[in-house]
Amino acid sequence: MANYFVGDIQGCNQELQSLLAKVDFNPSKDTLWAVGDLVARGPDSLKVLNFFESLDGSARVVLGNHDLHLLAIYNGLKRAKASDKLEKLLASERLPTLIGWLRQQPLMQELPEHKLIMTHAGVPPQWDLPTLRAEAAAVHMALQQEDYFELLAFMYTETPEAWSETLQGKLRLRYCIDALTRMRYLHSDGRLDFKCKTPPEDCKEPDLHPWFELPSRLEDHTLVFGHWAALMGKVDHPLRIALDTGCCWGEHLTLWHLENREKISQKRMK
Repeated sequence: MANYFVGDIQGCNQELQSLLAKVDFNPSKDTLWAVGDLVARGPDSLKVLNFFESLDGSARVVLGNHDLHLLAIYNGLKRAKASDKLEKLLASERLPTLIGWLRQQPLMQELPEHKLIMTHAGVPPQWDLPTLRAEAAAVHMALQQEDYFELLAFMYTETPEAWSETLQGKLRLRYCIDALTRMRYLHSDGRLDFKCKTPPEDCKEPDLHPWFELPSRLEDHTLVFGHWAALMGKVDHPLRIALDTGCCWGEHLTLWHLENREKISQKRMK
């Protein structure tokens, strides 16, 4: 039995299937973990969602910002861009079923026996495990409600930047969504920054720090994440596993074998 973690697929189904063939992935005994952003920008978002939905209990998925954006598009809150390459997915008769499946996916997953946590973008360093569980569960529950589109409509702003226990309602939910699906840099005081997307060596703002470089309350946990393609999987921390390696931008898709602590990659094929 093996646990495989895959970076941002973003519609790159051919590369995903090639990677799984390389490791002889067997859904009857192995588990495939996905760090989110299953859809958009690659050519086969429909095939990717169909595949993960078919895996049922053999897959563990978290939502990424592009997955949430798809939910917003489905609800008429946003328009798909040509660059998203979502035409086949949006025209599919299976779209309602796949959207229903996507809404069931959480913002964080755990593998407690390995002290491992998976989110799309990371975990705010000021959060302990009970806080992470509670805040992610609140968003997960909100996405199950009939009026979930109201939360989706509310998430397209960049406030609040700072975490506070006093945050209430949709503001609290929005902070959680931003932190777990959009975070890259933090200010020295812990506030989220949404402007800088460059790799750390190119960041010229002295007050900005990659979230994983600030002291964390989960220092002894392995945190698996994607979202930040500019890192190309390079993080100077043994327990921070970055898996977005820019497949949809012409780079490669990365799979991490937990038990072997090994990364396997597949170059973009088309």
